[in-house]
Amino acid sequence: MTERALSDEHYVLDICDRILGSAGKRQHRFDWLLGDPSPVSGRSTRLPVDAYWPALGLVVELRESQHYEATPFFDKPDRMTVSGVHRGEQRRKYDERRDVDIPAHGLRLVVIRTDDFPMKRRRLLREEGDESVVRRLLGPV
Repeated sequence: MTERALSDEHYVLDICDRILGSAGKRQHRFDWLLGDPSPVSGRSTRLPVDAYWPALGLVVELRESQHYEATPFFDKPDRMTVSGVHRGEQRRKYDERRDVDIPAHGLRLVVIRTDDFPMKRRRLLREEGDESVVRRLLGPV
C-alpha cells in the first residue's frame, strides 16, 4: 500500500465512500476549474478536487492544516509560483476558487477540515466517532 493510500485524506474519503454507498472519483479534474495561466506557456492547469460523486453532484475537499494555518514546509515562502505569490498564498487563492466555482457549476461542495477530528501531531487519531463526524458534515444525502 502506498503512503498516499495511508494518508488522512484517503482515510476520510474512504469514510465518505462508505456513507455515500459508492466510490468517489479521487483527484478529479473539471475542464472549468483552472489554476492561473503559466507566464511561459499561457496555459492553465486543471485543478484537482479531492473526490467527486457525479451521481450525487457532490464534491468533497479535505483541508489539512496547511490550508488554514501558515506552514513554511508547504508554503515555500522563498519560492514564487506561476501566480506570482508563494505556495501558501496560491493554495488559499485556489481554495477560494474551488469554494466559488464548484457551487457556481451546480455542484454541492462539502469542505471537511482535519481539525474537525481529534488529532495528535497534525495526524488524525482515527477514532470510532470519525464516521459520525463525516456523516454530520456531509448532511443529508
